[in-house]
Amino acid sequence: MTDNVKSLGWWMGVGLAIFVSVAAGYVANWFGVTVLGFAKSPVSAIMMAIVLGMLIANIVKLPPSIQPGLKFCTSFILRIGIMLLGIRLSLAGAGQFTLVALPFVIAAIAIGLFTVGLLGRYMGLSRQLSGLIAVGTSICGCTAIVATAPLIKANESEVSYAIACITVFGLAAMFFYPFLAHQVFATQPELAGLFLGTSIHETAQVAGAGMMYEAQYNAPVALDIATVTKLVRNLCMIAVIPLVGILYGPERSKDDSTKINFLAMIPWFIVGFALMSAIRTIGDIGDKPFGVLEPGQWKEIVAFLKESAERCLLVAMAAVGLTSMLAGIVKIGMRPFALGLFAAVLIGGVSFALISLFGADLIALLV
Repeated sequence: MTDNVKSLGWWMGVGLAIFVSVAAGYVANWFGVTVLGFAKSPVSAIMMAIVLGMLIANIVKLPPSIQPGLKFCTSFILRIGIMLLGIRLSLAGAGQFTLVALPFVIAAIAIGLFTVGLLGRYMGLSRQLSGLIAVGTSICGCTAIVATAPLIKANESEVSYAIACITVFGLAAMFFYPFLAHQVFATQPELAGLFLGTSIHETAQVAGAGMMYEAQYNAPVALDIATVTKLVRNLCMIAVIPLVGILYGPERSKDDSTKINFLAMIPWFIVGFALMSAIRTIGDIGDKPFGVLEPGQWKEIVAFLKESAERCLLVAMAAVGLTSMLAGIVKIGMRPFALGLFAAVLIGGVSFALISLFGADLIALLV
């Protein structure tokens, strides 16, 4: 990390992501108002940031030296943004959303893990590749894939194929699902957020879809519940990855010393999200927040942190676009591509069906 910060390329990568994120706001407004003729642009800056980033990445050959800076934005800056989102919810609100999300998350993970794995083996794919696609689709994308790969002895090409599948279909879902969710759950943005959080693969992709929904339909609760739902999925790694090791790994010898670091599976930004929610909860208690602030000052601090979260996520989404290479689709191969498509449709379909049937009643009961 220290060496990267000293590199000009690192700063150029971070600077490019910031530039694209700023330009996206102006381009989105110009396109919606001037080109489409609306009084207020219906095109969100978050969507435009991803699109602009993808156009640049696939038209201009970006130097490899800027990749560490872009990766910093898609990892650290993204996680800072998600952590700061915790200021939007009290602990009670976050806890209620967690209880609502949990049964849908568990159902989607269980169905995805077993069905995708079985189909992968039927298609002639290796146990390891089938397991990586299953865990990446069901839980939390690339993070779950990277955490699972050593446990099941997956090779480098299997990891690359799985990550490519997750990236391709996750990006497609990020663009398409917010509009689908609004068509079906237009009067219930809570259900829309629940659907986005359970059906889209990567944390970054869920954040992007939630921000698109919030911007397009003025429904901040959709982003809140989508974020909480995705964090619940992320925490499920602790229980699910050891199970994946049993289901999809090779036979273990008695002297196999592979150990699972459960503590490392708890992402620090989830803890940060909870801490920010705790700060919001304490700050909202009483007439004088923390005993020293005026109510107006506390509101300004909360507003600043909310805006900071959105700025961080916008920069991260620009970097996601700048690292999305369409040429990667060709390298996947037809069978892994087909399995990845099936997995994405399966998780989306299961989430959609369960939320349509039981989501409203569960929210009415718990929230």
